[in-house]
Amino acid sequence: MSRRRTLGPKKKLALLLSAATVAGGGAFVMATTSNASPPAATTKSAADSTVCQGLATALGNNERFIAGQRANPDAQSEARIANREAVIAQIKVQQEASGCTVGESAQGSQPAQPEQPAPSQPAAGGQAGQDGQAGQDGQAGQDGQAGGGAAAGEQVCNGSTVTLSGEAGAPAASSNQFPAGTRLKVTNLDNGKSTTVEVTSVSGSCVLLNNAAFEQVREPGKFLIRRALIEKVG
Repeated sequence: MSRRRTLGPKKKLALLLSAATVAGGGAFVMATTSNASPPAATTKSAADSTVCQGLATALGNNERFIAGQRANPDAQSEARIANREAVIAQIKVQQEASGCTVGESAQGSQPAQPEQPAPSQPAAGGQAGQDGQAGQDGQAGQDGQAGGGAAAGEQVCNGSTVTLSGEAGAPAASSNQFPAGTRLKVTNLDNGKSTTVEVTSVSGSCVLLNNAAFEQVREPGKFLIRRALIEKVG
């Protein structure tokens, strides 16, 4: 008769522990795999996206305006700065929602400024900006132009891009060249749409459209008009 080989208590215990270790290891791997976090979404910069570039330009223009107000303050500067800071906060919300780098700032069509004349020698043809300031930040208009002195129907701000200020309200514009009350016609040459708006406040560039005005001329999904025709109409 053959003998059946039996395992001693110690060998049985060792086998049970080994099996438990293997099973536990498999469960750990499964748990680790199932709980792994999805890869973080990559953000886009202004160089990667027209949307992000438009928002970065809007942010930069508002920051530039705030810097100008702080450099040359007047009685209304604090109120203007508070308003622009709220606009910047809204732009950052839009950057996050669009997958852009939050807080990325850029200047739109801002070439190096020519040497400014001495205070006693204002630029020829220059027009005092809103609240008695010349261009708000001491400049006689962007791109070296005294835009406020342009005649009605004349093209202005040649080569400037147009973006949105982030401000709410009825269609309107802001500018560092034209005083409040000036009427400007902005045409998006990429889609042929145009809007005529009144300048109601100051900004850090030739013309910024508020949200309502920008919606009238924008291309879907874009926050920047690269090819714009800007005319002073009144």
